[in-house]
Amino acid sequence: MAEDVEHMFWYNMHTGEVEQGFVSPSIDRVGPFETHAEAERALEILRANSAKWAEEEAAED
Repeated sequence: MAEDVEHMFWYNMHTGEVEQGFVSPSIDRVGPFETHAEAERALEILRANSAKWAEEEAAED
C-alpha cells in the first residue's frame, strides 16, 4: 500500500461516491484503495473480506 494515504482513494459510504484524499469525515469513508477502480468495488471487497474473516474465525473454533 502506498505511504501517501492522503492522496489515495476512498469510498464514501454515505454518498456512494469515490473520493481522492480526505474529502469527507472518516466516519463516512472506507479505504484507502490504491486506485479509483478498486475504490468503486469497495462494497464487493468489504463483503469478500468479511466472508473470509468469518470462515477463518469459524475454523479457529
